[in-house]
Amino acid sequence: MPERPIRLFGDPVLKTVSAPVEQIDDGVRALVADLIDSVRLPGRAGVAASQIGVNLRVFSYNVDGEVGYVINPEIVEVSGEVEKLDEGCLSVPGLWHKTPRHPFARVRGIDLDGNEIEVSGHGLMAQALQHETDHLDGLLYLDRLEPADRRVAMRQVRESDWF
Repeated sequence: MPERPIRLFGDPVLKTVSAPVEQIDDGVRALVADLIDSVRLPGRAGVAASQIGVNLRVFSYNVDGEVGYVINPEIVEVSGEVEKLDEGCLSVPGLWHKTPRHPFARVRGIDLDGNEIEVSGHGLMAQALQHETDHLDGLLYLDRLEPADRRVAMRQVRESDWF
């Protein structure tokens, strides 16, 4: 399957709340396959459907060798004191900023058979679950930054060669 291009900052799909998947059909199966293929590329911890231009609530993850996906994910639990962690995004290439995230997160959704699933984790998995769910809610990690950090990040975006 050819790689689907990642949408970049400024694309309206990235700021749009994604619609829930209402029916598992061949289109959704193909989307999940594309997301899994996309997340297996080096340096990727997660890819949301909106990042490949599809406005549906689906994401894939690849953390510590665990590759999977969640359809209609919702964060059902976060815990621990919020920490500022280095975070980047395929849709904002080349930028890394300290982003407030909980050290534990749990999402609930469904798989391709319609069965309820949960994915949870600490550290990078928690960060990826929060980051990808944010994408589906029309948020980028830049939206989570402190105001002063966000101003710096936005200046870096404007000065980037891809913007």
